[in-house]
Amino acid sequence: MEKLRVANGVYWVSIPEADLSILCGCPADSVKHLMKCGLIVEKEVNGASAQTGPNAILLSDTNIQKGSFSNLAEFPVLQMLYLQGMILPRHPNNTGRKPMLIGLADQVRSQSSYIYRGTYGLASLEEIEAAGVPADLAGVMLRIKRWFAFDNIRRTEDLLDLRIVDGPAIELRGGAFVRRRGFNRYEFIHGGKAVSVDLNLAEGEEYLPTYALGSHRLHREYFSVVHIGEGDGWDVARPCMGSVLCFQGRVYLIDAGPHIAHSLAALGVGTNEIEGIFHTHAHDDHFAGLTSLASRDRRIRYFATPPVRASVVKKYAALTGRSEESFAESFDARDLAFDSWNMVEGLEVKPVFSPHPVETSVFFFRALWEGGHKSYAHLADISSFEVLRRMVSDEPGRNGVSQSFYDTCTRSLLEPADIKKIDVGGGLIHGMAEDFSADTSGEIVLAHTSAPLTAAQKAIGSGASFAQDGVLIPTHCDYLLLFGRGCLQEYFPTVPLHDLEMLSNCPVASFSPNAVIQEAEAPVVSIHLLLSGLVERIDPRSGTRTAMCAGALVGEMDGVPGVPSRESFRAVSHAVSLRIPRGMYVDFLLRNGLAEPFQRVDENRRFLQGTWLLGEMISMPVQNRIARQMERRTVKEGQRLLPGARPGIVLLAEGLVTVFAGHRPIENLTPGGFFGEETVIADGQPPAGTFESRALLDSTLYTVPGDALSGIPIVQWKLRETSERRLRDLRTEFRSRWQGVYAVGIGDLDREHEALFALIDRLDGVAAGREPAAGMQGLVDRFLELARTHLDTEETRMAGRRPAQAAELGHEHGEFIRKVEAFRKFTESAPATAIGTTIDFLKDWALDHVLIENRRLRDILGP
Repeated sequence: MEKLRVANGVYWVSIPEADLSILCGCPADSVKHLMKCGLIVEKEVNGASAQTGPNAILLSDTNIQKGSFSNLAEFPVLQMLYLQGMILPRHPNNTGRKPMLIGLADQVRSQSSYIYRGTYGLASLEEIEAAGVPADLAGVMLRIKRWFAFDNIRRTEDLLDLRIVDGPAIELRGGAFVRRRGFNRYEFIHGGKAVSVDLNLAEGEEYLPTYALGSHRLHREYFSVVHIGEGDGWDVARPCMGSVLCFQGRVYLIDAGPHIAHSLAALGVGTNEIEGIFHTHAHDDHFAGLTSLASRDRRIRYFATPPVRASVVKKYAALTGRSEESFAESFDARDLAFDSWNMVEGLEVKPVFSPHPVETSVFFFRALWEGGHKSYAHLADISSFEVLRRMVSDEPGRNGVSQSFYDTCTRSLLEPADIKKIDVGGGLIHGMAEDFSADTSGEIVLAHTSAPLTAAQKAIGSGASFAQDGVLIPTHCDYLLLFGRGCLQEYFPTVPLHDLEMLSNCPVASFSPNAVIQEAEAPVVSIHLLLSGLVERIDPRSGTRTAMCAGALVGEMDGVPGVPSRESFRAVSHAVSLRIPRGMYVDFLLRNGLAEPFQRVDENRRFLQGTWLLGEMISMPVQNRIARQMERRTVKEGQRLLPGARPGIVLLAEGLVTVFAGHRPIENLTPGGFFGEETVIADGQPPAGTFESRALLDSTLYTVPGDALSGIPIVQWKLRETSERRLRDLRTEFRSRWQGVYAVGIGDLDREHEALFALIDRLDGVAAGREPAAGMQGLVDRFLELARTHLDTEETRMAGRRPAQAAELGHEHGEFIRKVEAFRKFTESAPATAIGTTIDFLKDWALDHVLIENRRLRDILGP
């Protein structure tokens, strides 16, 4: 058995004897990480080409970590089914054995639904028509789907072997077991050996891409396209196909592939600077970055055709484990009509239907300028004309498209534009450059491929490097200064315009990545209004780091009172700010009567800025609104902190508070930590009262009403992530029932093992209230008696064959018996509800004893 660390939150476990290669953790681009590590390579199997790779996936316990999807099995499953050949007819790797999906029941169900939606999108005529598609077009779309599905839309469970980890240990195959040891922690056991994996992201870790992009600066033109992705879901060196569109200084995305926040940061752009997203379809390489766009303090506009939106919403709901209505909490959906020029704040957008396995549209954009319109076309995930020709059939009832549909589709794709980006990935569901050899567009960019461009392709179009831009209409004004002026008006709505003009006339400062904007303990000379880029706030005393985005004020908290800065501020990306002299800023506040209100909320807002929940990517107006509604209170050691009558959260400022589920401690809070999230969120979360908290030391707390947190997507994401993690901790316990697969093949020992498991399960029932507490002493005595007899038998057999090992084994057994005897004494006075921790110890011992120790010694312990 072998374990390798592949990337943050991703491991590889190989058990060759059981023919298992397990991808543990599958966040975005996990397949690319396997390729980069050499765990996926091309090889020949009995004359057929194939890739190596995993044949099983272990899912994370949680949908989301650090604001990113934790479980994105779509591409790993595609790699197993098609690139390894496990589903291909007559391929040597198609042995009838299905790829395995392993995890908690709700995560396996969630992934099953998400993979289904990622494969088919809207999967019935009823679903397509419910998305507002006319009946005739809905019929065409369904026939196209069925053609791509080889006339058979199949359930996920028909393609995958779904394994639920719902007990102390389950057998995968060939004597290989997996058991859950805690939240996101699993152990694989085979042949008396075990390896553990921890899928939790550590402090300061996040899911990372396989490539580095360097540092660039986005120039906000009147109308331009910036190329930020020309690769595909298998390209380890480049982001997936996508673009940034600038129009009148506003920044839009076309699709949001994996690690979109990293791509934007490389451009010196924070996700909060994105005005909206134009979405082509729901495949992961265009979809997986949506969580990054939800990491804001306000909803982002989402532009798509109704069927694309409906398909995306269903997939998004499956991944998050929430209702379809929850999509509207983070995204402000604006539907676009097919084949029409839709007006989006002066920019004209025409979506055109693209034949694909899921609902897909390509986009044409144009803006009016001297001499007529300037245009950009984004043709992601198109089918080659040869594939479309194979689909043509005017035979009623047959899957495919009509000749007239083919003619209309190809004519639309060939519509010229000043700049056109084309998917040339080839195969069944991607385009071919050769189809555009006669295209009269001004510039053609070839994308969506991991292969180098051929000479023939280069004669048709060019590639593009990251951050390369195509300016369609240049700008003649400073959009960043306009943005800064808008921020000042939002922050100070009662201030006369002439005073705001005074501030907006201050000089502009630029900072390179890693440049220090303000040092801790140094005087604050200037207040910086961040116009673009990302800045990190660092508290040198606590080590806390929080991200600041465009619109934030750097240095204001200490600049107004005129004290040395308590924090350092460092540019994470290229950053631009409006540099306001401290004295001018203070005079501005004084003459407009704003100094006293700022001082009143200063302490509260400073505390918020140092917290994970409310310090990152939250604008000053939102923080001020929350700070005004916060209430400070102190509690004494030992005090129970039950949820209040009103929904809200409680943040710890000083002291020590522990979150409990009943008698079981779940988490110790450090300053900045919080509880009460289940009172604020709903939709599948635990009911209020599931958890309670207790002050273990005298503590200072801040309460924040739930109303103050509504409508802030990034806060809602973090509340749900925390709630889910705590609920998983609560569910870590399991029933210790004997299973036949635990047998080691030694009759008398297996019978005793089964009896020990039964006693542990009954003791567990006492702690959980399933068994009467009055019988606890008798159960402990019986367990202790049976354990002594059983372990003595093993030591006697070992002594006759391996005397040296017998002494070591006897010492280990003796330690265990002494601990159980101590437990026996403890139960004489302890209530039944207080023995949970000891029961966990017995459960772990029983599994280790049977699946590891006895399997390792099986040949010696036999009669």
